[in-house]
Amino acid sequence: MRRPRASGALLLALISLALPGAALAGNPAEETVHTVKSGETLAGVAARAVVPRVLIIEANGLKAPYTLRAGQKLVIPRRRSHTVETGETGFEIAMQYGLTWQSIAVANGLDPKKPLKAGTTLAIPTLSKLPAPIAGPEGSQPPRGSKADAPNVDTELGVRFAWPAPGKLLRSFVPAGKAGAHSGIDLAGAEGSAVRAVAKGRVIFAGNEPSRYGNLVIIDHGNGWASAYAKLQKVTVKEGEKVRAGERVGLLGNTGETSDTALHFEIRRKNKPLDPELVLAPR
Repeated sequence: MRRPRASGALLLALISLALPGAALAGNPAEETVHTVKSGETLAGVAARAVVPRVLIIEANGLKAPYTLRAGQKLVIPRRRSHTVETGETGFEIAMQYGLTWQSIAVANGLDPKKPLKAGTTLAIPTLSKLPAPIAGPEGSQPPRGSKADAPNVDTELGVRFAWPAPGKLLRSFVPAGKAGAHSGIDLAGAEGSAVRAVAKGRVIFAGNEPSRYGNLVIIDHGNGWASAYAKLQKVTVKEGEKVRAGERVGLLGNTGETSDTALHFEIRRKNKPLDPELVLAPR
């Protein structure tokens, strides 16, 4: 698979882990949490916070008719900005920030189905709460004698990630900037065979990415860890669904930019692609 653009609009550049600062009392334009005052409305708070009303609704799980009560605490999802580069797609931008393109389009009053114009500055909603760290595959034991440059996955997850499929390695990870750069690994397998989650987590993308990855599943494992499963024949999970380690997430296939039957698999940590072989359990 062709390497994504060096601009940073990459497949699995996921969740920014910067915790929002402490709430500044009384001013929704600066707060990350707003305490509702008597007589305040959702529309009024959204206007003063300079955050789209729909994002406050989603961040707090509010239900219609969205009536507020005095003393109620509202999470205010703060925003960042992104300048669209030539050729960038909404999908790539959404994956860079760990959000759905729909939510970014809504925040900017855009039609999510229309192409983007280079140079456009987009407001990017910031995640207001971090997911709790999620342990890796149950029952595994941390391996000994790991490679010296492996990330601290044993300490953070307690275990290594399981392999997503049993097939032989067809193509290895090559860091960006080197010849033949490849942000993941490709595994062989029979078309239609099961592809499984490498650790438990939450599905944040499940569908078709027509530019290069075909049918694709992305799982957030918490604490900045995420995994992606591309070229699938079929996706068998839904966006927002929680999955267990070893649970089937799709069927191995040949969709996407290349026609070979293989699983393209990636692991990322805090927006950085890692060599999966350094964090997958020995097999």
